[in-house]
Parts: sequence; structure tokens; C-alpha cells
Amino acid sequence: MSNRREFEIAFVGLKPGVHEFNYRIDDRFFEEYNEQDFRNPDANVKLLLEKSNGFMILRFEIGGKTEVTCDRCNGNLPIQLFDDFKVMIKMTDDPDLMNEQEEDPDVYYISRGESHIDVKDWIYEFINLSIPMQKTCEYESMDGPYCNPAARELLKNMRPDESQGTNPIWKGLEKFKGLEE
Repeated sequence: MSNRREFEIAFVGLKPGVHEFNYRIDDRFFEEYNEQDFRNPDANVKLLLEKSNGFMILRFEIGGKTEVTCDRCNGNLPIQLFDDFKVMIKMTDDPDLMNEQEEDPDVYYISRGESHIDVKDWIYEFINLSIPMQKTCEYESMDGPYCNPAARELLKNMRPDESQGTNPIWKGLEKFKGLEE
């Protein structure tokens, strides 16, 4: 299990300016979260914390790779992770009320008395957001190196036979084509 303190940043002792934090993320990081849509992550997270009076800007740079299941052929598909995210943290007297009222998801409020911020949930969220919704091989003809040959053959056999001509159900609709104009 990951050490929870590893992802806590004691910002109170930091001088104003930009500070860099680097995290290496693998399967152990995701153990306390539910099952993921990916396997074998090897992610690098570079966090740039810009501290100012009364607020901080966190810039997350996600990089690395992971393995997903192709939506088309069900094969194992390695993908590259790369994305940037930004979160603004503001200090206030009533952070719960302000977080409830804030409409911008990239703005987060903490209490003026706070001394640490935990970035673990943001790292989890941003790695998940770095994975595309549609996970398919790049090859339209499914002849790529990661395509499942059995699925490729099955899909090929499911294509309609073009030698049969047009479906008779559509016969007679041609006469309506000229009426559209």
C-alpha cells in the first residue's frame, strides 16, 4: 500500500515561487481505489506548485504508459499517457461553503489554518482522465501489431456479402430520390 504521507505537501514552509514534485505511479498506487480500466501503469507525474500569498496553482504533467483492452478486438493495447491539468487552491475562512458554491472544478478552497495538501486524489483523477474514452487500435483495417487475430477474422466474417447486391427491402425507394429537390 502506498504511504499516504508521500502525497501530502507541507506548503506552509515553502517560500513563494515555483516548487517541483515528482511522483512515480504504478499498480500499488491504485490498490485502495476500485478496479481500473487499465493495467500495469507506469506513470510519471510532475507537479509544479506555484505558491503566492493567499493561493497556489498546481500544474500536473502526466506522462508514461499503461495497458488497456481494445474496444474493437479485445486485445491488449499499450497506450501512452500524456496530459496537463491545472488546479487553483485558494485559502478562505469557510472552505466547505466555498467548495460547495464554486462552479469551476479547477478551483478548490482550503482553510487558512491548513498546512498540508493531499494531491493523491487529484493524481488518481488526472491519470484516469489521461486515458482516452475510446480505446482502439490505430489501424482501421485492424492489421496492427496489437490486434487480436481471432477477433479480426470473426469481424471479417460478419461483413455483409456484397455479391448479393442491394437489399430488396429498399427496392422502390429510388423513385423518391427525385422528390427531395
